[in-house]
Amino acid sequence: MFETICDLIPRDPDLPARARALDILRRVLDGTLYDVLPNQFHEERGAGGEYIPLRNRRPSVRYALCRVVAEDSVALLFSEGHFPTIDSPDRGARTLLADVVKETRLNQVMIEAAMRGAIGSAAVLMRVLRGRIFFAVLDTVYLTPRWDPEAPDTLAEIIERYKVPGATLQAAGYQLDDPAGEYWFMRRWDAESETWYLPAPVGFDAVPVVDTTRSVRHGLGFVPIVWIRNLPGPSASGDANDGACTFRAAIETQIEIDYQLSQAGRGLKYSSDPTLLIKEPASTDTEIVKGAANALVVSEKGDAKLLEIGGTASAAVIEYVRTLREFALESVHGNRASADRLTAAQSGRALELMNQGLIWLADNLRVSYGEGALLGLARMVLRAAQIYPLLVQGQSIAVPDPTARLSLNWPRWYPSSADDRQKDAQTLSTLAAAGQISRETAVKAIADTYDIEDVSAELHRIAAEQKPMG
Repeated sequence: MFETICDLIPRDPDLPARARALDILRRVLDGTLYDVLPNQFHEERGAGGEYIPLRNRRPSVRYALCRVVAEDSVALLFSEGHFPTIDSPDRGARTLLADVVKETRLNQVMIEAAMRGAIGSAAVLMRVLRGRIFFAVLDTVYLTPRWDPEAPDTLAEIIERYKVPGATLQAAGYQLDDPAGEYWFMRRWDAESETWYLPAPVGFDAVPVVDTTRSVRHGLGFVPIVWIRNLPGPSASGDANDGACTFRAAIETQIEIDYQLSQAGRGLKYSSDPTLLIKEPASTDTEIVKGAANALVVSEKGDAKLLEIGGTASAAVIEYVRTLREFALESVHGNRASADRLTAAQSGRALELMNQGLIWLADNLRVSYGEGALLGLARMVLRAAQIYPLLVQGQSIAVPDPTARLSLNWPRWYPSSADDRQKDAQTLSTLAAAGQISRETAVKAIADTYDIEDVSAELHRIAAEQKPMG
């Protein structure tokens, strides 16, 4: 069924196959995959009385299984209680990055990037405007990266190119010869500038003309974009620039669930108003009105009955859908835990074991979006601070060391229970008293649990409180 729907999505010969593959996955993620089907589910007959097959109808029930898996994994990755802190031996770099994360709402940016990137890839753009840092997530469907051949992990340039209706461009301030036509929109980022090009009419081969009004030179010495490959493994687009899709293995099952539930709903609606069969009615010219208050008069040999269906079919469909859901979630490492099975509060470790598959998925995403993307953005900020005087939280900052080592401190997957926190305190106290770990390491271990943002400042406060009075 998935391939049948894909065949109905128009192919644009001017765009690469990668763009179409990612566009289809994006439709699955945002729930617009069925928009290409011409009929609603209840439309069983066409205008000419012909039967409309199910494959040409949009399901009336939508269970967004693929989006649920993506949202659950991203919530476990970058939600408020799971966002990592950027650590560094350089206090200046650590303070700067902590303030940048807050001011730019970087956790919200990374959540958007991880959601969009679930189809295979994502890109985050950094801009410096009037001394302030800004981040924006770019749609990679129409982006084409080129890598430095001598440094395959470093971007040489990124080109964005896609078709736009003339009316849209005119509303954005462009002067066009034919507002009713279709145009190519194109931008290019490299190590020195962000170059915009004037829209070119589709169908005319012409050399792109630079839009000098909108083009800017940033002079950073690097492409201010982090390219993120979603997951290790073969990409659904077949392009090496994309990673594996988070939910690809569950798409066919999601479609089957949608149609099965739609059919079950159709059966329930029929049960509430079944078809009336009348054999040899006494009068054929009288309008028949069904209902308990209306009697039907038939001949002596006549008969009238309702064509009812049993309820076992609906129960079988629901059980079948539950089985499909279990299989789909298992195939994509989704959350299969049921709230009905939780009889009491569970410890953090118990919840981890219960949701082990989802944690494995989020753990893999930590590599792509954390160690790769988040630290990449942090290094960009440090390098940008060497070129532009930055304003963070409304104040000028001291220029940090751009070569400072950076690392991420990730919080626990699930909040600790009171018993967990007591055991942690006893363990850390014993280790610190025995000299096997430092007090700083002990405080770092519980920093996320007790919302300690600055470990050094906390240690100074502890020392001040323990200093004898007098």
